Amino acid sequence: MNTIDIRTVDVVQYLQPLREGGSMPAIVKANDDFLYVLKFRGSGQGKKSLIAEFIGGELARAIGLKVPELVFMNLEDSFRQTEPDEEIQDLLKFSVGLNLGLHFLSGAITFDPLISKADALIASKVVVLDSLISNIDRTAKNANLLFWHNELWVIDNGASFYFHHNWETWENHLSRTFPFIKDHVLLQQATALPKAATEIKKYITPEKITEIVTNIPEDWLTSASDILTSDEKKAAYIQFINTKLSLIDVLVKEAEDAR
Repeated sequence: MNTIDIRTVDVVQYLQPLREGGSMPAIVKANDDFLYVLKFRGSGQGKKSLIAEFIGGELARAIGLKVPELVFMNLEDSFRQTEPDEEIQDLLKFSVGLNLGLHFLSGAITFDPLISKADALIASKVVVLDSLISNIDRTAKNANLLFWHNELWVIDNGASFYFHHNWETWENHLSRTFPFIKDHVLLQQATALPKAATEIKKYITPEKITEIVTNIPEDWLTSASDILTSDEKKAAYIQFINTKLSLIDVLVKEAEDAR
């Protein structure tokens, strides 16, 4: 099993905002000379969207899907002082510290369900995974998929695990299925759902889940407004994913019925 080794880099240059998304990520350059799409801890959904992005991305990688390298990115306060746009100034101000970066895929094109074709097993893996992590944001309106070098790449998992926006009721989500799968952008191309589920069960083991969740930065898990400690939150993410895996056949049937 491949072990997770997340690099930490420093932002050295803020290049341009990406205004397509509500959270306004940005293209930045890091001290390793690579370009990244930086997801900010100071954005609307804050650190919870970074956690969802991280867990979802590493689970996708574990089952063999193409995911840009994820890195932890240190952002210093100096960038805010040279930024003329007040909205971006505020975003930078509230994002000082550790953020999340995705390796920038230069020249990638957005997946268009009307003209783009995905491999049936790959499409099915994405659909089943999104059911497992309750990702409500992979629709025709917002595919959050890219084609790069003729391969499908999975990006933007930040809307997953939406139970964590209210920790008081998170356990209510354990037994739920995922009816939103009916709106999934890849559902019609996902003609190998049972095979995808079999592969997912092979690669997403309890050990792999624990390894991924253990790598979440402690700083992202602390919040004055939440009732759970960081260790309790980690345990909750692990329990949630393991429970959904135990329901994978039910989730597959739900997706097949929707398709």
